[in-house]
Amino acid sequence: MCGAGPRRGGGVRLQDVPGFREHRVRTGGIELCVAELGDETRPTVVLVHGYPDSKEVWTQLAVQLAEQWHVVLYDVRGHGRSTAPEPLRGGFTLEKLTDDFLAVVDAVSPDRPVHLVGHDWGSVQSWEFATVRRTEGRIASFTSMSGPSLDHFGHWIKQRMTRPTPRRVGQLLGQGAKSWYVYMLHTPVLPELAWRGPLGKQWPRILQRMEKVPAGDYPTLSLPNDAAHGAWLYRDNVRARLRGPRADAYAHVPVQLITPTGDIFLSEKLYDQLELWVPHLVRRSLSAKHWVPRTRPDQLASWISEFVATNESATEDGRPTPDTAPTGAYADRFGGQLVLVTGAAGGIGRATAFAFAEAGARVVAVDRDAEGAARTAEMARLIGSPAAWGEAVDVSDEQAMEKLAEKVAAEYGIVDVLVNNAGIGLSGSFLETTSEDWKNVLDVNLWGVIRGCLIFGRQMAERGQGGHIVNTASAAAYQPSRALPAYSTSKAAVLMLSECLRAELAERSIGVSAICPGIVNTNITATAHFAGADADEEERLRKRTSRLYGLRNYPPEKVADAILEAVAHNRAVVPVTPEARAALLLSRLSPGALRGIARLKPPL
Repeated sequence: MCGAGPRRGGGVRLQDVPGFREHRVRTGGIELCVAELGDETRPTVVLVHGYPDSKEVWTQLAVQLAEQWHVVLYDVRGHGRSTAPEPLRGGFTLEKLTDDFLAVVDAVSPDRPVHLVGHDWGSVQSWEFATVRRTEGRIASFTSMSGPSLDHFGHWIKQRMTRPTPRRVGQLLGQGAKSWYVYMLHTPVLPELAWRGPLGKQWPRILQRMEKVPAGDYPTLSLPNDAAHGAWLYRDNVRARLRGPRADAYAHVPVQLITPTGDIFLSEKLYDQLELWVPHLVRRSLSAKHWVPRTRPDQLASWISEFVATNESATEDGRPTPDTAPTGAYADRFGGQLVLVTGAAGGIGRATAFAFAEAGARVVAVDRDAEGAARTAEMARLIGSPAAWGEAVDVSDEQAMEKLAEKVAAEYGIVDVLVNNAGIGLSGSFLETTSEDWKNVLDVNLWGVIRGCLIFGRQMAERGQGGHIVNTASAAAYQPSRALPAYSTSKAAVLMLSECLRAELAERSIGVSAICPGIVNTNITATAHFAGADADEEERLRKRTSRLYGLRNYPPEKVADAILEAVAHNRAVVPVTPEARAALLLSRLSPGALRGIARLKPPL
């Protein structure tokens, strides 16, 4: 046993997990503290932590992975409860870190290759493991997060310095600014003093404030020593490798690259042309900051398990390793995520469900039309969704929505992206619109959105791993019309609700977008209600409106594309169609012009 180390705060500890076992592995004059979880007969997943962390950074992810795999994690030399080399200088080279890795895998999986997962400096050193010849046959796959190969990085720098263009120079300067801490860690003595002084004491608060890292067994009280020792990871390796990168740094294993899009330390451009170095590469991107093992363990567990399972199957069958990621637009962003879309039986909702399915997301299609929702789910699976379900729910029914949320959380997981799209149309003058008309349109268009945001948004917030909410408003939200007083009011309320939620939920890493389509060719016109009209007149108006929308023929698929882009880039208000964009511009520059247009009678 490594012995119980000092801990900070509460939460789940590795030592408290059933089946946890810990031992020491000797290598190169030091002892590594190695922990194991899960069934030893299953394939082994090895987790390698970064700087200034210890293996406890993996706790939440390790517990989830251990339900399916044999999970191994160890304190890198000089960190946690592993001993430090003497002297420190020269004791943290990539060659010695590779010796440590091989000693660990020989101890925990002597007869079978392991699946490697690295974060930050754990990923940096794991790139070495995945590209040097002496580890061939010992690694089955590698998942990299927030840590490039120093060799690839060195070639990336040389390419931009020898053939500079304005864009390449900008990339160099951008990454140079992000790498400020690397320069600091090369200074003598000062980093050690800072970590053993005020920085070490404040680091947990910094992580909670800047990265939204939840409290728990991480970081441990060994942090000051871990960080002081770990400075030699940079001093022993960075300058030497960047000046003389290896020319043979080709991965001999399949690689899954997970890129947090909000990483303040690393530019996404660092991985340009990575395919040249990695024959079998799967790319994923995650809307998160640097410390994803703590902030997004659910998503990581899903992606890692899928990648491990795929590569295990390929190895057992003797087949070439397939690229497991979907190939549609934004596939690297939404693959494996859980997306719930209301109003999904047709129109914008169905197109949106299909777009997310093509990107590899799991889809819950919700509509009060049970058959329509089921058809959407069936088609979503055919298009590319790994799993899709149809649910018959009326969004105006609060109890039904609450039951839906409970069922989705219990059977499918917490929703990553919520699209509140369900809506109904209502036209007619204000004086002819009855109280019942107002109630019907507000129950669906406004209260349906409120309920979705409240019920599913609370689940996202309690999970603490971010997410995104999309609310379908309309250009009518900011474009007054004498013909649409109730509909426009409901959509204006949705727009303002979205803006307010965006402000409140930003601190929880939950984005909120309001989508404002103009005239889109959907079946909403065929079911719209026209206040004050008898049955025959209402049917005539429906056909007339549907014909006008058909002539405009703006497809709902373009709105779906705008929704995926809004989520991927966290857009606040997204007008869709030229008339929607023009109306938004007029509402800001010349609202009086819009008021004048609103007085015109519609051509119906």
